[in-house]
Amino acid sequence: MVAKMGERMGGDRSFLFGRRTYEDLLASWNAKGGPFKDALNDTRKYVASSNPATRLDWPNSTLLHGDVPAAVADLKHSSSTNLVIMGSGVLIGSLMAADLIDEYLLMIHPLVLGTGRRLFPEGVHASLRLTTASPPPRVF
Repeated sequence: MVAKMGERMGGDRSFLFGRRTYEDLLASWNAKGGPFKDALNDTRKYVASSNPATRLDWPNSTLLHGDVPAAVADLKHSSSTNLVIMGSGVLIGSLMAADLIDEYLLMIHPLVLGTGRRLFPEGVHASLRLTTASPPPRVF
């Protein structure tokens, strides 16, 4: 998983987060340090929030509020960088409904407990085509 995430963190990209993921992910990696801390801090980040007064305490961060799918569509058309989303299920759902996601990298852990928010919400169609698959290492 770390290798796959590392591949996505290299190159010409910006991150797109929902507010809660932004706060949780960056606080965690900055407290821990590690291989992703500098990449997360140094890279341009766009943060979707319904609150226009949301504080963005991390460097290189820009707030998106209001019509977030329209703002993301503008970013896609005006920038040559890849927009990478990690987590942010509510944001992903709104971008799926607007047909703004070009590629999914799904890391699936083979454990399901209880219920929760669905990645692919009812009523939203995602036409997917598997391009690669990597089984996890076997652990005994």
